[in-house]
Amino acid sequence: MTMKLTRRGMLKTSATVAAALWLGAGPRILRARGANERLNVACIGIGGQGGASVNGSSGENIVALCDVDDKKAGKQYSRHSGAKKFYDFRVMFDKMEKEIDAVTVATPDHTHFHPSMWALQRGKHLFCEKPMAHNVWEVRQMTDLAHKNKLATQLGVQRHTITGIHRTVELIKSGAIGQVTEVYSWIGSGRGMPKDPTNFPPVPDTLKWDLWLGPAPEHKYTPELCPYKWRFWWDYGTGETGNWGCHILDIPFWALDLTYPTRVDVTGPQADPKKTPKGFKSKFLFPAQGKRGPVTLHWMQGVPSILKEKGIRGGNNLFIGTEGILSCGFGNPKLYPEEKFKDFKAPEPFIPNSPGFHKEWIMAAKGHKTPATCNFDYSGPVTETVLLANIAFRAGGGFDWDSKQLKAGTNSKAQAFIREEYRKGWEI
Repeated sequence: MTMKLTRRGMLKTSATVAAALWLGAGPRILRARGANERLNVACIGIGGQGGASVNGSSGENIVALCDVDDKKAGKQYSRHSGAKKFYDFRVMFDKMEKEIDAVTVATPDHTHFHPSMWALQRGKHLFCEKPMAHNVWEVRQMTDLAHKNKLATQLGVQRHTITGIHRTVELIKSGAIGQVTEVYSWIGSGRGMPKDPTNFPPVPDTLKWDLWLGPAPEHKYTPELCPYKWRFWWDYGTGETGNWGCHILDIPFWALDLTYPTRVDVTGPQADPKKTPKGFKSKFLFPAQGKRGPVTLHWMQGVPSILKEKGIRGGNNLFIGTEGILSCGFGNPKLYPEEKFKDFKAPEPFIPNSPGFHKEWIMAAKGHKTPATCNFDYSGPVTETVLLANIAFRAGGGFDWDSKQLKAGTNSKAQAFIREEYRKGWEI
């Protein structure tokens, strides 16, 4: 496999290096940093949520800032005036590869993969916002390469540090409701199916529109896509499932040690070829593992009817066990039937508090023995499951899932969404 990631045939040096890495030349793996040494961090995508990644890394040396939108990124440039400024991450790596130890990526979903892979290929530790990438194939490439090169990684599932989630996970793992057989997970949002853009003004002087598009198809600039509503268009975003799925499914994946499903099914309206939906339902089958039996996981955009049936309100996860039911949001776990559990005593806490979500990653990058809690070995399968829900919806039907081969059974329409084509100049 060769990587021909170029900007309209330019940046030949970077393309040559990238191709060599894909062919097995192997990156220069960073030496572990001492606990008192500072990492040299480059931040790609620094406006909006990207600002949190910059701030979370600000105890280290911020040596480079890269963004395509001067207006959105401006505050970070003034706060870190000593950092070198770039619009194109490829130029940044060309000029500063040897100076950079670690990279954060917080761009729109469709541009997570390319800068992330460039970082991983060059042996840079990586913090990437959720969802990890725009399609399943991209996620697996990132997961496998980070694991192979023993790099410190962290996916932006920041709610993983909430102590209320820790207490929920402890209850499940301690067997408070017995063997869990079924889970309902949801985001109660009706966002999606945006109106077609009608406003096509000139590209602002502060925005590099071609770089914002990156590997996505050509499109006229419109403020109705950038800077935010891209999320609800398949070419750029992954809808509310991609927006919230990694946060919410983090809870059952952690509590039940889930990895890859073997089957996905879906119900909902007919999919729009361009726009993400206002609601749909998916169902995953996870095989038995260790002492845990098989689990059926329901993910939906909308609120499951079982809540009304059970007289339960609120939250985002419902665990059905052989000895009871647990409901929770990002904390506040409740056990049902209430009468049965009125005298229940929770186990002593055994999940330690996080030193800080970005701090976990920074410590791992400096050689700390404990990996970051949402490293890609863990969060890669979470992200793939989230994206498989979208794929089944777009394909209009379910399929058996071969996670080793990335094969969607006999569903050829679904298979076409596992890996996408890129715009000319961004091919892999």
